[in-house]
Amino acid sequence: MSNLGFNFAPDVRPLAARMRPTSLEQYIGQQHLLSHDKPLYQAILAGRCHSLILWGPPGVGKTTLAQIIANHADAALIQMSAVTAGIKDIRDAVSEAKNNLEGRGQRTLLFVDEVHRFNKSQQDAFLPHIEDGTFIFVGATTENPSFALNNAILSRARVYVLKSLQDADLNLVIERALKNDDELSTKTIILADNAKSALCQASDGDARKVLNLLEQAIDLTVEQNGQYLVDEHVLSQVLPTHLAKYDKGGDEFYDLISAFHKSVRGSSPDGALYWYCRILAGGGDPLYVARRLLAIATEDIGNADPRAMEVALNAWDIFQRVGPSEGERAIAQATIYLASAPKSNAVYDAFKQAKRDAQNEPSYPVPEHLRNAPTNLMKDLGYGAEYRYAHNEEGAYAAGEKYLPEPIADTQYYFPTDRGLEQKIKQKLDYLKQRDHQSDLKRYDKP
Repeated sequence: MSNLGFNFAPDVRPLAARMRPTSLEQYIGQQHLLSHDKPLYQAILAGRCHSLILWGPPGVGKTTLAQIIANHADAALIQMSAVTAGIKDIRDAVSEAKNNLEGRGQRTLLFVDEVHRFNKSQQDAFLPHIEDGTFIFVGATTENPSFALNNAILSRARVYVLKSLQDADLNLVIERALKNDDELSTKTIILADNAKSALCQASDGDARKVLNLLEQAIDLTVEQNGQYLVDEHVLSQVLPTHLAKYDKGGDEFYDLISAFHKSVRGSSPDGALYWYCRILAGGGDPLYVARRLLAIATEDIGNADPRAMEVALNAWDIFQRVGPSEGERAIAQATIYLASAPKSNAVYDAFKQAKRDAQNEPSYPVPEHLRNAPTNLMKDLGYGAEYRYAHNEEGAYAAGEKYLPEPIADTQYYFPTDRGLEQKIKQKLDYLKQRDHQSDLKRYDKP
């Protein structure tokens, strides 16, 4: 006898898609925003929603949360990705949202994934429709909204930061999948000791990734005595290596570089070496680190140890001469040297202040005694007059001389520290300043 035409086809969607939550009760993680006493949780539950930006790494529930908000608000949902959408898609979404509002009296939630991929004009196209209530705007981004989105968008949508899931959250994701998924719940699946922790560690806080890895592991498991055992042998095929989370040009990239720089500045060779290796593990360019070391040599070490510049340059040169294998080690050596070196930002501060004055102060003329005088006319005009040749002075120093324009003659930009070589530099400059005070030959003195 036939089955009367009914076709109960299996759900062929990936496990992560099958397990996507549809309500707040099913949503896992983000308790800093969605615990029962939080305003956002209460607003969503009551069907009240406002335009917002969801900022967080992949797989933490940005798309899911947008769909849940729409469900609780009984709003029509329009989804688009900024990777593939253009102005025409935005216009179509606006038209559909207006029809929903005017024709059926139903609100629309417009969800834009990877919203930072839209350029300024595309982002601006949303503004009037956010303001007049044509739709509730929800954007998702893995990039820092402060840099990736227009101020006009940010002023109209509140930013919520979503965090990577903790191991406890990921364990719950795994348990729910094994228990509630229509396909997996029909099988006797056993996870060997440490299998869950291995899956969680490899997923880097990404719920979608942990479900994909779980599904791959189960697919590779051979049924024995009615059971599917996910053990070390299976996991070794699914998780051959742990690839560090790293996205060149994204927030993770800049976070790792920031951690590296701050570890070197903070004189932590161990921390600096670890973050350098994290960058390498994620496929980062070692020469980017070498360039950052050169910046650190002048910004954070300066004259406390001028050799730092030479060490950093040598590491860069070695990498280019011998290649990555030995070159990466040379950059590691430079990293440890700079992290261990005495620190001073006196050069950095002095240069920054001098640049600021050069840009903002009047363009003071070069004092006549410092001017070049290659012609007799210039000499007759007083150029170079009364210039004191330092080498002809005691100790090769013209005590009391001034080398800045008269209005800022006593300005001091460089304040050497008492660390490293700068301690000796400070002692010398203090000695020269003392000679200035004792000298009777002082430039700009009024008669």
